[in-house]
Amino acid sequence: MAEQEGPDKPPLNEQLMAPSASQSVTSQDDATVETAEEAVEPPEADINELCGDMFSKMALYLTGELTATSEDYKLLENMNKLTSLKYMEMKDIAGNISRNLKDLNKKYASLQPYLEQINQIEEQVASLENAAYKLDAYSKRLEAKFKKLEKR
Repeated sequence: MAEQEGPDKPPLNEQLMAPSASQSVTSQDDATVETAEEAVEPPEADINELCGDMFSKMALYLTGELTATSEDYKLLENMNKLTSLKYMEMKDIAGNISRNLKDLNKKYASLQPYLEQINQIEEQVASLENAAYKLDAYSKRLEAKFKKLEKR
């Protein structure tokens, strides 16, 4: 694995950075040669600056994500509070409706004897009306008989 560096061989780092056979291609048809540029590591100060920039941007990103999540939870909390208030209002309304319904049932129960009397009176009126029609028909027959007897 370890290659020995000789006087005519470049050091190992330079060998790794030197263009490989795939980077330097000679086309027999074209006679053009592509050459690769030597890979150069950026200076230490640039790496530190880039790392610091990356960490600050990552911190800004994570802060934004956490802030958004926190705002989402606050929104959910407010929505839960509003929903709770709406349910409390609906509970109060349902309680009022229940009390009013009980009051109406009590009033109906107190009016029930009068309603029964009205039904009885209605039946009696219908019976009297029927008797009046029968009496009217009977009186018309009697009148017809009387007129018949008068003519004789």
